[in-house]
Amino acid sequence: MRKKKAMDWTPLALIGAMGALWTVLCVLTNTTFAGPTFYNSYTRQAMAWRKGMMYLPWNVRYLELAVYLGRYYVSFPPVPSVVLLPLTFLFGWNTPDNLLVKLYALGACLMMYAALKRAGYRRGAAGVFSFLFCFASSLLPLTLDGAVWYHAQMLAFFLTIAAVCFFTLDRPTLWMLCFALSVGCRPFNALYAIPLFAAYFAINRRAGISAGNLADQLFPGFCLGLCVALGLAMYNYARFGNIFEFGHNYLPEFSVEGGVQFSLGHMAQNARTFLLGLPLVYANGAWELTNWGFSMLLACPTLLMMLCWAVTDALRRTMRLEKAAVLAACVLHACLLLTHRTFGGYQLGARYAVDLVPYTFFYLLLTPEKKRPNAVELVFLAAVFLFMAWGSTIILL
Repeated sequence: MRKKKAMDWTPLALIGAMGALWTVLCVLTNTTFAGPTFYNSYTRQAMAWRKGMMYLPWNVRYLELAVYLGRYYVSFPPVPSVVLLPLTFLFGWNTPDNLLVKLYALGACLMMYAALKRAGYRRGAAGVFSFLFCFASSLLPLTLDGAVWYHAQMLAFFLTIAAVCFFTLDRPTLWMLCFALSVGCRPFNALYAIPLFAAYFAINRRAGISAGNLADQLFPGFCLGLCVALGLAMYNYARFGNIFEFGHNYLPEFSVEGGVQFSLGHMAQNARTFLLGLPLVYANGAWELTNWGFSMLLACPTLLMMLCWAVTDALRRTMRLEKAAVLAACVLHACLLLTHRTFGGYQLGARYAVDLVPYTFFYLLLTPEKKRPNAVELVFLAAVFLFMAWGSTIILL
């Protein structure tokens, strides 16, 4: 008789671990596990859509609303409101934003686990590694509050991880769709096109697949992605008369007060903080947590790990085109983020650097000879996880 395959309980263990983690942190931070958020721009946008409006009916001073021709617009790309639109028919104004950001993280973690198992990791190693890949970073505090800024970033994270995982399943239509939707949450995520397409062509060409066959395989996904891009462009044009303008340039702080959102002049200060900054500072006779950000290499430690993997690949001459594309796109993406005026403002760690974490997971999956994390990696990630869990109880986003 064939031996019955043992059931894999690891996903349930991961769900239980995440649920316990969030329950404890929600109690300690006095935040709701699943309720609506005070900063509900996306719900307001979805409710406006239901009335046939692309603008909000009135100003809400505590939200970052764009002001254009006397009307008030949500100044963020619209894909999260697409998710919230059907939920408004169930919950009205009380859409469960705080639960949704947790579900995005949960979904990303479980997809990471499945991808690592397919790559040859044992269940325990895959479970621990996927959990720490997500939560040993500045992503953790983002899962405690579904406010407009964090909602977009968490949905983009989920969609980008989905694109990477569908890539490893050789499902080009799905990874291209997820990639396109992620850009509708975080526009700089467009840079993920570089490693995704470079890796797809490099791997398949080495396997002997012709360029014509590759084009045929990519065509359906390209059409879907193009539809998403056209939808976003048309929405931008309908609101602001510019296919690339989603509203941030019409925030009063930039359009009236004279601030500059993106500038090379911001890079030096941001680099000092988000490349070299320390997580603790000595002030008033004691060590205190840095609450305006610190080095992304510590706040999102898989970035530092990827740099170490890349150095190892270079020394061993195992650096391939697809890995180099991942590394180059990540560096370029980081440089563009550093041109932002605030890099996320008040935060634990380096919030914008969470957008870079999927690059590190992609790099890992492109290293088939690696079947488990080593002890140094696990200790490093565990230490950062504990630090982020503690820091989340002090810095409320």
